[in-house]
Amino acid sequence: MNEPLQPFKKQPRTEKTVRSGTQDDIVYAHIFEAILEQRLAPGTKLSEEALGEIFGVSRTIIRRALSRLGHEGVVLLRPNRGAVVASPSIDEARQVFFARRLVEKAITELAVEHATAQQLAALRQMVNDERDSFARGDRGAGIRLSGEFHLQLAVAANNSPLISFQRSLVSQTSLIIAQYESGNRTHCSWDEHSQLIDAIEARDAKRAVELMMHHMDHIDSKLRLDEDSASDDLHAVFSHVMAGTKK
Repeated sequence: MNEPLQPFKKQPRTEKTVRSGTQDDIVYAHIFEAILEQRLAPGTKLSEEALGEIFGVSRTIIRRALSRLGHEGVVLLRPNRGAVVASPSIDEARQVFFARRLVEKAITELAVEHATAQQLAALRQMVNDERDSFARGDRGAGIRLSGEFHLQLAVAANNSPLISFQRSLVSQTSLIIAQYESGNRTHCSWDEHSQLIDAIEARDAKRAVELMMHHMDHIDSKLRLDEDSASDDLHAVFSHVMAGTKK
C-alpha cells in the first residue's frame, strides 16, 4: 500500500512532461494538473482514504500534498470534515481576476525586461503544443498548457514572489473557468499567447501589457454560471495513475 510512487509516465492523452520527486511532490503534481486540466470539479471531496488507495501511499503523504494545495487556495481544508476542491463564489472569482490582472501586468513588464531568447523559444514551443492539443480535441491538455504558459512567463519575469503568487492564481482561475465559463467553451488563447511573445521579444512593454489585458478581458467575458465537464469521481479522474501502478 505504501510503496514509493513512480515518477510521472508520459501519458498519450495529455503528453505530460515526465517528473520525479518525493511522494508528496508527485501526489501534489497529479492533483494540481487535474485541477489545471479541469478534470476535478469544484466541490469534489478529496477523500484521504481514496487518494491513498489511488496513489499507493499513506494518508500522511496525502495530507501533506493537500495542505500544499490548501495554501494555494485550490483546496479547502475543513476541520473534521476532510478536504474538498475549492468552489469559488462569484465574489471570490471577481477578486481572483482583479488580483490576476495586477500580477499579469507586473509579470509582463518584467518579462519584457528580463526574458531571455531561450525562455522565449520555450514559450513559443509551449504555444505550439497548446495549439496542437486543441486541434486534436484534447481540451484538457490545451487548458493545462495555457495555464503553464502563464507560469513560465512568470519565471521569465525573474521575480520569485510573483512566481509563487501566480501559481496560486492560475490554478484558482482554472477552477473559476470550470465553474462559471459559458457558451461552447471555445479557446483561442494560443493565438493571443503568440502575439504576446512577439511583443515581449520586441521589448515593447506598452504593446505587451495591452495584449495581456485584452487576453484577460477575453477570459473574463466568458464567465457565467454553467455546467462543467469536470468530474467529482476520484477514481475516474486518476484512472491513468491506477492503471500505471497495476502494471
